[in-house]
Amino acid sequence: MLAFAVLGSACTPLGPDYVRPEMELPAEWKSAPGADPSEWKQAQPADNLPKCAWWTVFGDQQLNTLMTRSLDGNLGLRAAVTRLDQALAQSDFHAAALAPSVQAGGAASRLRISANRPKISYTTPTSSTVQNDLRPVLSVSYEFDWLGKIRRNIESAQASAEQAEADKENVRLLVTAQVATVYFQLRQTDEEIEVLSAYAALQEKVLQLITTRYNLGAAAQGDLVVQASLADSTRAQLELLKAQRNQQENALATLIGMPAAGFRLAPGKLPIMVPSLPLTVPSSLLERRPDIAAAERAMAAANAQIGVAQAAYYPMLSLTPTYGGYESNNLDKLLGAPSLIWSLGVSASQFLYDGGRIRANVDFAKAGYAGAVAHYRQSVLVGIQEVQDALGNLQELGMAKQRQDEAVRNHVKAYQIHSIRYKEGLDNSFTLATTEQNLLGSQRVQSQIRGSQFLAAVSLVKALGGGWAMPSSTPKVAPEIGISH
Repeated sequence: MLAFAVLGSACTPLGPDYVRPEMELPAEWKSAPGADPSEWKQAQPADNLPKCAWWTVFGDQQLNTLMTRSLDGNLGLRAAVTRLDQALAQSDFHAAALAPSVQAGGAASRLRISANRPKISYTTPTSSTVQNDLRPVLSVSYEFDWLGKIRRNIESAQASAEQAEADKENVRLLVTAQVATVYFQLRQTDEEIEVLSAYAALQEKVLQLITTRYNLGAAAQGDLVVQASLADSTRAQLELLKAQRNQQENALATLIGMPAAGFRLAPGKLPIMVPSLPLTVPSSLLERRPDIAAAERAMAAANAQIGVAQAAYYPMLSLTPTYGGYESNNLDKLLGAPSLIWSLGVSASQFLYDGGRIRANVDFAKAGYAGAVAHYRQSVLVGIQEVQDALGNLQELGMAKQRQDEAVRNHVKAYQIHSIRYKEGLDNSFTLATTEQNLLGSQRVQSQIRGSQFLAAVSLVKALGGGWAMPSSTPKVAPEIGISH
């Protein structure tokens, strides 16, 4: 059996050996020129490299706490872990086929033989007999893997287990990115509520001033109606923001594995600045994406199944030695030499005609591999698109924030000027309140842009495959993406 196993392992398995298909990648990021194309290399799955807690770059302790709770309590992530456990068990199951199967058992019976049974010899009379039958059995079976079918099955199962590992990492990335996205949306809402609350209070103040002027005959009724409408509209927007915040808070509760009814998060603010993210050449970061790693491993698994299907064209050989142990009708004679029984056999089976089922199964496996290749290529293209989109958003939002910051500064200057004029008696309170309204509205837009910047930063981290650790010899990188506040 050992000789057969060694001989079988020396045979080249049927089917094509897996070779990762090449992908044509662009020369540089459209939104970040300057990377050296000579440093690019073919993307390879490297999702097993150490990942850092990427969310810590935002410097928000509340976000760090939520991330820890989501990694411990998110049920979607737990389900992904169980799928990984199943894939690993399946891989072990297929690997066990290389070893022989050993079974032990025994049988004991007491039987009566009929006196009227057919005679073996006409000269010997038959009689009824009662006797014992004691028989311990030890059997061994081994499938001779001369075609490499078992090895291809193991190869496919191992690739599937690696795919499940990448899928788990992808779920982890999606969960953490979703937590960060909802958290920053909630903090943006908090800032908007703060600004809009001050705006609503100011609207009420202006309404009281116009009401006073109207009662004195110094303001038209139309002005009073318009201002009352603005105050009601502001209060309505404030209520909508509060409802939106409740939904965001409930979504965070579900992401960390808690019932929404029992989760509360105190109001807060966005972090001070959007962190700068290191941007290297595309392949060195895209190969970190777990979804691309999963698609690549699915290709390897599908490729191995071609060899498994092709093995059905040839006979399957099995060795079945059996050590029957001993058989006796008497316990004290069970271990004697005359009671010894054994057998040794080799079995082979081959389809002579199957109506084309084997060929169809091979075609099915080849089509599955072609589909996996297409899915892999599509995953790479989607990854490049997502990175490019996030880069473009960050750049556009950065320019928008610069303009809005300038607008806020001008509104602050205008408010300061009107405050001085009001104190000197040159402006009335209505003019000052109107200037303050403009300032608060501009600050609300500023908060919205800042919130969008954080969301775009999370999208870029997600598109790049999550956290990464810069190597000791840092390669040439394109300009860092990030806008300080």
